[in-house]
Amino acid sequence: MSSATGDFDHVVDVLVVGSGGGGMTAALTAKASDLDTLIIEKSSHYGGSTALSGGGIWVPNAPAQRRAGYAPSSDGVFEYLRQITDGLVSDARLRQYVDSAPQMLEFLEGLSPWLEFVWKPGYADYYPELPGGSELGSTINVPPIDLRVLGDDEQKLLQPLALAPKGSWLGPKELRSFYRIRQSWAGKGVLVKLVSRMVRARVFGERMAAIGQSLAARLRLAVKDCGIPLWLDTPMVELLTDADGSVSGALVDRGGRQQRVGARHGVILASGGFDHDMTWRKEFQPAIDQDWSFGNPAAMGDGIRAGQQVGAAADLLDEAWWFPAIQWPDGRMQFMLNERMMPAQFIVNGDGKRFINEAAPYMDFGHAMIEGQKTGVTHIPCWLITDHRSFNRYVVGGHLPIPKIPGAPVPTGRKVPKAWLESGVVKAAQTWDEMATKIGVPAQHLRATAGRFNELARNGHDDDFNRGDSVYDNYYGDPTLPNPNLYPLGEPPYYAFRIVLGDLGTSGGLRTDEFARVLRPDDTLVPGLYAVGNTSAPVMGRSYAGAGATIGPAMTFGFVAAKSIAEQKAIQTLNSHRR
Repeated sequence: MSSATGDFDHVVDVLVVGSGGGGMTAALTAKASDLDTLIIEKSSHYGGSTALSGGGIWVPNAPAQRRAGYAPSSDGVFEYLRQITDGLVSDARLRQYVDSAPQMLEFLEGLSPWLEFVWKPGYADYYPELPGGSELGSTINVPPIDLRVLGDDEQKLLQPLALAPKGSWLGPKELRSFYRIRQSWAGKGVLVKLVSRMVRARVFGERMAAIGQSLAARLRLAVKDCGIPLWLDTPMVELLTDADGSVSGALVDRGGRQQRVGARHGVILASGGFDHDMTWRKEFQPAIDQDWSFGNPAAMGDGIRAGQQVGAAADLLDEAWWFPAIQWPDGRMQFMLNERMMPAQFIVNGDGKRFINEAAPYMDFGHAMIEGQKTGVTHIPCWLITDHRSFNRYVVGGHLPIPKIPGAPVPTGRKVPKAWLESGVVKAAQTWDEMATKIGVPAQHLRATAGRFNELARNGHDDDFNRGDSVYDNYYGDPTLPNPNLYPLGEPPYYAFRIVLGDLGTSGGLRTDEFARVLRPDDTLVPGLYAVGNTSAPVMGRSYAGAGATIGPAMTFGFVAAKSIAEQKAIQTLNSHRR
């Protein structure tokens, strides 16, 4: 939609659409560059998918790493990204990410005391064996925070879809220990901490939050301190353009009235992907049968569509940040992460056969489900199969392997919850033939798969899929075993958990250059328009470098976009003075 200059209800230098990690980082950077900035958010809550996430930020050579004496080689990281993106992403974009991500965190740390970043080594990159990959990992986190410091903004922070009991928060490293509750005293110590935190929440009114909730809260506090306005309940209707096609602002809906917001120097789209637009998802991702996304409920592809309407190109719309998951009968989704690294389990397709290293990075596992589905053999859903011993030794589906605690917020005790079995999401059987019938696979194949897996496990190496060879595989495995990811299944009953193709959100979007500027199909610019996060095509291509490889790029290219706008403004000012 065209707009005449001056024909606006409100004018700023930079308009940011979306209030997740990418949007708030872009706004903070723009404001620090003396650009009058406004954030608009369609929902009544800020934080986007960042607030729902694990809160990790993948930034090799981050200040927090350097403070600890660890400095991954920039050239090495660049080569690592080149390998995993397999030619889908330009060298210029990859190099920009490698160079700018540490600068972004350094800028944020210097900007606000709320923006504190820490690195706890040990969560490896997802391909640590590749040149440039790191066994120590480059996932940066923020400390927990008491949400009471948000004041009135606490109620406006987007809450996780499955709310945990008050005070029951865990940091990333604590989660690893917690999954080893039966194997280590550290795991038992985390349980004691959890109980203590719940008591403190009840007695002292603490409202502590960690991971994505803490990151979104801290960014919001910095945005507020910097005086950047945030308009909630303000969806973008469409982008506005000048006669030459330059983006000059956006038509928004605020308080039931449409307003024209002008942007003198640029619009940054940071409104997420099309996680819950099932029409688009079924068109571009036909393997998706229903809404299995963990992404922001408000993510419906608005920014991508708006960009396309003004001539932008899109790329990789068939991709998402895939994450195998359980869907419970009430629709609630639950990640399947540590379970796939458990020793005594294997996963089968509709033919009763293994088809991948079960402990593989979740993106790879999702791709294997999709590719397998194309062969005509059912892979969506597939089934994780384990035995009673493992169910009582490891955390499976949120069940804690501890004595029964009446009224506990999560399942406990030695028995699989009756409701799980009645739901059909979990099957129990005394024999492989009975299990095959219950999950609808050929009995002879399932028997052969179980026999082969147990043989490999007894020998200590997965000759078929190399499960356990990567340091990444071992992270949530059992460190008390020679191979943390392998152990034979023993006596029945056996259990099968139904796995569907979940995701953290879609990852395809508008095509951008290394400055986050939006491109047309012929690679010319859409002047004045920038896209970051899941609104843009991913700098990770079809891969995933390590934990935080969605938020890291979103925040980094939010920073890059705002810096680019500031530089363009400086050039314009200099040229006008020369004239």
